Amino acid sequence: MGVDEISKMEEGIGTSSSFESKDDGTLCASASFVSTTQKVIAEVIGTYFIIFAGCGSVVVNKIYGSVTFPGICVTWGLIVMVMVYSVGHISGGHFNPAVTITFAIFRDFPYWQVPLYIAAQMMGSILASGTLSLVFDVTPDAYFGTVPTGSNLQSLVIEIIITFLLMFVISGVATDNRAIGELAGIAVGMTIMLNVFVAGPVSGASMNPARSIGPAVVRHVYKGLWVYIVGPLIGAIAGAFAYNLIRFTDKPLRELTKSSSFLRSISKNSPSSG
Repeated sequence: MGVDEISKMEEGIGTSSSFESKDDGTLCASASFVSTTQKVIAEVIGTYFIIFAGCGSVVVNKIYGSVTFPGICVTWGLIVMVMVYSVGHISGGHFNPAVTITFAIFRDFPYWQVPLYIAAQMMGSILASGTLSLVFDVTPDAYFGTVPTGSNLQSLVIEIIITFLLMFVISGVATDNRAIGELAGIAVGMTIMLNVFVAGPVSGASMNPARSIGPAVVRHVYKGLWVYIVGPLIGAIAGAFAYNLIRFTDKPLRELTKSSSFLRSISKNSPSSG
């Protein structure tokens, strides 16, 4: 390295050996690869612990009877909230193929990352289900997957409705910049808790194809599995569509209130004004 190059480095001027993007885009491609890898790993870890804790509470309750149904509901809500706050800023905190696909459909997520996210979510669910099978003596009566207690149609309708609500809430707190982002984890976690309270005894309150497929693959129980793939997909897409229909504007509320009141802004944009 010559004196001129050293002086340039001291002055902060980039040289050919500095960490700048090259014409062939190698560094940019490498940075993108690292970022995507981090997101995929975050989805694996997040999904793993959601299934481990949520399904684990089901297993413990069925074997030892110490958790109770309200405890299961609270566990599902809490673990989702915890993982959203833990890795949501890295991967977006999907943990759910239905959420990932819906975000992609409404252009809130790149299509090329969808297979990677779904693979990560499935891997996390299968690994967690395998862990539970190794740790506990899971009998057929202690199965921690989701099986319709009534008809498949009844569970399908329930899954569509509760996933609609879940995706409606996610769309509000994750895609609308007027929402208070710090409360996203609480809102999503509480929504899941409420859904499990209502739908748990009927369908198992999956709302997530990965949550149902993982235990089914590990324990070889496939009864009504299609319900937990089709239902959440339909519900999630419908929930996001409904929120986008009622979305007032993409501008945050603070921008709407800078020059005039919020009510005045609404009146100006209403068909009856002017």
